[in-house]
Amino acid sequence: MSAGKVFLVGAGPGDADLLTVKAVRALEKADVVVYDRLVSQSIMDLIPSHVRKIDVGKNAGNHPVPQHRINEILKEEAQKGNLTVRLKSGDPFVFGRGGEELEYLCENGVEFEAVPGITSPLAVPAYAGIPVTHRDFCSSLHIITGHAKAGKDLDIDFESLVKLNGTLIFMMSVATIDGIAEGLMQAGMDKDMPCAVIENGTRTDQRKFISTLDQVGETVRLHHVQSPAVIAVGKVCRLSFDWFSGKPLKNKRIILTLPQRKQSALAQMLHDMGADVLTYPCIETKALPDFDVDAGDCSVLVFTSAAGVESYFERLLAKGMDARSLAGKKIACIGEKTGAKLRQYGMACDFLPSVYDGETLAQEMIGKGFISQKDKVLLLRAEWASPVLAEVLRRHSIDFCERPVYSTAFIAHEPLDLSDYDYITFTSGSCVEGFLNCNPEADCAKIKAVCIGKSTAAKAKAAGFPVLVSDKATMESMCDRLRSDAAC
Repeated sequence: MSAGKVFLVGAGPGDADLLTVKAVRALEKADVVVYDRLVSQSIMDLIPSHVRKIDVGKNAGNHPVPQHRINEILKEEAQKGNLTVRLKSGDPFVFGRGGEELEYLCENGVEFEAVPGITSPLAVPAYAGIPVTHRDFCSSLHIITGHAKAGKDLDIDFESLVKLNGTLIFMMSVATIDGIAEGLMQAGMDKDMPCAVIENGTRTDQRKFISTLDQVGETVRLHHVQSPAVIAVGKVCRLSFDWFSGKPLKNKRIILTLPQRKQSALAQMLHDMGADVLTYPCIETKALPDFDVDAGDCSVLVFTSAAGVESYFERLLAKGMDARSLAGKKIACIGEKTGAKLRQYGMACDFLPSVYDGETLAQEMIGKGFISQKDKVLLLRAEWASPVLAEVLRRHSIDFCERPVYSTAFIAHEPLDLSDYDYITFTSGSCVEGFLNCNPEADCAKIKAVCIGKSTAAKAKAAGFPVLVSDKATMESMCDRLRSDAAC
C-alpha cells in the first residue's frame, strides 16, 4: 500500500468564496476530511459525496475529540494510504494548533503539506467595512488570543500593547472581554477608544456592533454575542466602509430544490446577494436508456426543458447521428435556458414564447402561426409531464405525438423545519412534489415559495405555500423576484 499524505488546510473565516484554489483542489482529491466545528456548511458542501468525513469539532470548554486523538487520527488515516485533509477554520497556524498537529506527524514520519487559509483577524473586519490599518490612524496591527487556559488568568502584556498604539484584534475573547477591556484601560488606553464586535464574520448572519472600550463588555452581553467573534480595538473602528450588510438578501435563508447539477449557478447568484443557501435537491433527472430518436414525418420539435434537449441529443450522438438528421425541421423551446442548451448541440431555436410555460408556449405557437393543422408536432419531454401543453394542442386540432426522453425521480432527505427559512425555490411541479415527499407534515404556510411558471406556482399554492412567481422562467428572474420581495 502506498503511503498516504496529510494536507493541513485553512478553510478561511466561513464564506466559501474565500477558500483558496489549492484548498479546493485538496478537497476534490481527498479520501478523508477531518474537520472542525467552525467550518461553514457552504464549504462542507464542496466536499465530494464519496469522501469520508470525520467530525472532530470543538466547542469552548468541550472537546469531544481531544487534541492528542485528532493527531492520532491524522496519522492512522495517512498510514492507511489515504489522502487526508485536516480542514481547520481560518488559518491553521493562527491560534489553530496546526503546529502541534504537524509536529506529531513529523515525529511519526507522515508526509504533509500546509495550505494557508485567509485568516479571520483580517477578513472579518474587512467584511465589516473596517480596514485594520490606515496611515491616518495607526502604523501596526497586533493579533491576540483572549482565550485563557482553564483555571488561569489572561496572559497578556497590556502595557506593551497600549504603547504600540496600533490596531488590536482579539480572537476567542467573547468570554474574557471584560478582563481585556479593564486591562487595557488600566494600562492607559482611553476608555472612549472605538471598538468593533463582529460575530459570524463573512457569513450571511454576520453582525457588527460599534462600541467604546469601557462599554464593549456590555455590548457583547446586550446583543448576546456568541463565538465565533472578532473584537477589534483601535481608531480604525471609527471608519466604516460597510459594503456587506447592505446586500439585498443578507440574513435571508433560502432552500433550493432543483436538481443538484443545476444548483450551482442559482446558489452562487443568491450567495452573491448575501443569502444563506441550503441545497436540498428534491429530484434528479436521468435520460431514458432507449428511445427512438427518429423524428419521422414530424415538422416541428418542441423541448420543454434543458434536460430534454440534453437527453435527446446525447442519444442522437450515441446513435452515430447529429443535428443534420433534423434538417428542415423547426424547433421550439420553452425558455432561454432550454434554447441555450440547444445551441450547445449546434442548433438554433426557432420559437420562444413570451412567458416561459407550457400553456403560453402552445397558445403562441398557434396564435403566431408557427404551427398549424398542417404540421405534426413532436413533444420531447419528461416521462411524466404536465398535460397542459398537450391539451391546448388537442383543443386546436394540432396533430402531435409525445416521446418521453428522460425520467424524474424523487430524492430522499431528512425533513426540514421550515420556520428556520425565509424562502424556498421551485423550478418545476416535480420539485414541489419531491419536497412534499420528504416533508409530508410540513406547514408550508410558514415559508414563501418562489416559482418558475404558472403550473409550478399552482402546485405550490395547492400545497399551502404563499407563492411568488418570477416574471421569466430564468434563475436571474427568480433572483429579481426574491430581491423585490425582500425589500418590501
